[in-house]
Amino acid sequence: MSGYFEKLKKYNYWDGNRFNTGYKREWYLSRIEKLTGTSLVKVLVGQRRAGKSYLLRQVIQLLLDKGISSDNIFYFNKEFFDFNEITLAADLQTLIEEYRSVLHPKGRIYLFFDEMQNVAGWEKIVNSWSQDIAVEAEVYITGSNSTLLSGELATFLSGRYISFQVFPFSFSEFCGFYNLPENRDAMIQYLKSGGLPELFRLDDEEMRMHYVQSLRDTILLRDIVQRYNIKDAWLLENLFSYIAGQTGSLFSVNNIVNYFNSQKIKTNHETVSNYLHYLKQAYLIHEVPRYHIRAKEVLSGIRKYYLNDLAFRNYSRLRFSTGLSFNLENLVFLQILQKGYKIYVGTLKEGEIDFVAESGNSRLYIQVAYLLADEAVIAREFGNLRRIGDHYPKMVISLDDFSLGNIDGIEHVPAWESA
Repeated sequence: MSGYFEKLKKYNYWDGNRFNTGYKREWYLSRIEKLTGTSLVKVLVGQRRAGKSYLLRQVIQLLLDKGISSDNIFYFNKEFFDFNEITLAADLQTLIEEYRSVLHPKGRIYLFFDEMQNVAGWEKIVNSWSQDIAVEAEVYITGSNSTLLSGELATFLSGRYISFQVFPFSFSEFCGFYNLPENRDAMIQYLKSGGLPELFRLDDEEMRMHYVQSLRDTILLRDIVQRYNIKDAWLLENLFSYIAGQTGSLFSVNNIVNYFNSQKIKTNHETVSNYLHYLKQAYLIHEVPRYHIRAKEVLSGIRKYYLNDLAFRNYSRLRFSTGLSFNLENLVFLQILQKGYKIYVGTLKEGEIDFVAESGNSRLYIQVAYLLADEAVIAREFGNLRRIGDHYPKMVISLDDFSLGNIDGIEHVPAWESA
């Protein structure tokens, strides 16, 4: 482990170092700040390059601004090549002990571990330091795979951690970054781009396409193929492209298998199911089951999938030409999901409700329409919601530059006002 402490100094704040914290993500910071000073382990999960590392640095800056000594803050990022040989929990433990023996921090220490899933046995480190009765420590960790919150960590820390799913930039953050008013023009710009933070620093469309494709390939290869020893990376790539092209469409695993077989791509139900599961675990896609509104039960089989960011559709090698309507539905889904709702596709005998969103005892019904172009479209979108017999809130969201207001208890909301 010789020489590693000097490498640590490069990335820590001990000698007055300060690092770029990026655009301040107030929505997340306000929620995390409420939990600083508690023994709960703070877990930030989400897709690679969604901004988790920047958010960690923002939390560190928040602590420094509150007067916490930089000597009391330890930051480690397994993604840095300098720490390529730190592969075991014991290696990381040695680094932490060396940090303490050199700096002698007084009082509570704050341990920040970035991309911890790449250190074997990391759960033991988190459990040990979060529960240590001899040394007061507060632990923050990030990871790019949903398995971070399963297995031993969930067992060790049952009830002693809180997770935050970090998404790419929202529409409001997009407008804040570019100093734009939240209006229809800005919404269309966002729908044509997406929320990946790095895109905001790239002006050239070709560079944007190369970046998104490179990120997609990195996630597929590093976070899925290598992690799960995938044998058919080409099929995985084609499956993701298929999902991106079918955003918001209802289909089953059997539908996908039949499609690939019709294209002379041999696969089976088990393989496709596993690959879909891996794509979800890497936070590339989200699965939405159907919910029978009158029977009040979740239906198996057919479901919808949405992308974690619109850029994977907008800058795909296939350059999908289905326009903004699918992107708008995907965006509304992400906005609801970020607010903490559990989401279903609503099923009625007479039709479909785009989203049934539930949180605790509350429920919200949402229809998404690109434009309410004529009376027939208005009748269809509002008509499905009218058929629901309960009194939970109902709304239609569209890109129209006007609002129809409240019709029979159903609110018409312009998309940029629903963010």
